[in-house]
Amino acid sequence: MLRDITIGQYYPADSIIHRLDPRVKLFFVFIYVLSLFMFGNLVSYCLATILLVVAIYYAKIPVKFLIRGFKPIFVLLIFTTFMKLFITDGTVWFKLWKFTITKEGVIDVIHILVRILYLIIASSLLTYTTTPTRLTDALEQVFKPLNKLKVPVHELTMMMSIALRFIPILVEETDKIMKAQSSRCMNFSSGNILKRIKNLVPILIPLFVAALRRADDLALAMESRCYQGGEGRTKMRILKYKRQDFFVYILLAIYFVFSLIIHLLL
Repeated sequence: MLRDITIGQYYPADSIIHRLDPRVKLFFVFIYVLSLFMFGNLVSYCLATILLVVAIYYAKIPVKFLIRGFKPIFVLLIFTTFMKLFITDGTVWFKLWKFTITKEGVIDVIHILVRILYLIIASSLLTYTTTPTRLTDALEQVFKPLNKLKVPVHELTMMMSIALRFIPILVEETDKIMKAQSSRCMNFSSGNILKRIKNLVPILIPLFVAALRRADDLALAMESRCYQGGEGRTKMRILKYKRQDFFVYILLAIYFVFSLIIHLLL
């Protein structure tokens, strides 16, 4: 299960999407998520599906790799849709004891599933095709005007970049600890809920210790390199727009305007 967690991971590949400016990909996620929650008809979802399939195809991300990332949140999706299905009032389709399924509940569940799944895939494409360093640089450029309001943009984006880097490291560390505890006859899959929670203690304590040790090593490394924040710092690689970046901007604008027109007409 731990190996199925792909959040924050970068998938190296030589694709058009990987070569795009990270600011374009941030704009793509923003426009795409905005369209998902603003426009809720069948035609809009079809357009969103086509755009997402095209992005996945040109990103050269294996479908199995994408599907694997859904396994850790599969239970959460089932629980969310299950609760929504039985608490929505409307035209009754099916009733069993105290559980009632309505037409409006089914429609709401479909909307929730589509939006959550597409939201996760679109945001995952951003991290799969963009290194943490380039993503940090893009966020810093996008939110640079907030520096005038005394917002520490560089420090905030640096923290986000470090958090993204630590996710796969901590997952790997947890996997090693679980294997080490299993070799000592620790069973994590048997017993009641209280016993399973108690069995997590031998995992959490070493994990916290390892995380604190890594954080301390990182702080020492940054101090030894005289890191003093974003003031006066220069970039080794400056972000520059290319022709394909402007083309994607225009394509996303057309997609959003077209989705808006369909929403108003329907």
